[in-house]
Amino acid sequence: MHKLTFLSRARSLGFSIDDCRNLLALYDDRGRASADVKTIAQDHLSRIEGKLAELEAMRATLTLLVHECADDQCPDCPILSELATGLNAQAE
Repeated sequence: MHKLTFLSRARSLGFSIDDCRNLLALYDDRGRASADVKTIAQDHLSRIEGKLAELEAMRATLTLLVHECADDQCPDCPILSELATGLNAQAE
C-alpha cells in the first residue's frame, strides 16, 4: 500500500512513468545516493519550467491578440491574421 501511495504522489507531481519507476527503485535501494534522486527531480523541474515559459509566452500573445480584437461586425481580425501568419511561417 505504501508503494501505491508513493507512486500516486509522484504521478500527482507530474513525474513520468519512467521517472516513477526509477524513483521507486531508488526508494527501495537503501544504498542509493540522494544525488541520483535529485537529478531525476531536477530534470523534471527543468521540464516543468520550460513548459511554464511556453505557457507564459502563449498567454502574452493571446492577451495581446484579444486586446487588439475590435469585437465588432467587421471581418478584420488580428487573431485570425496572427494564426494565418504563424501557420504560413511554420509551413515554410
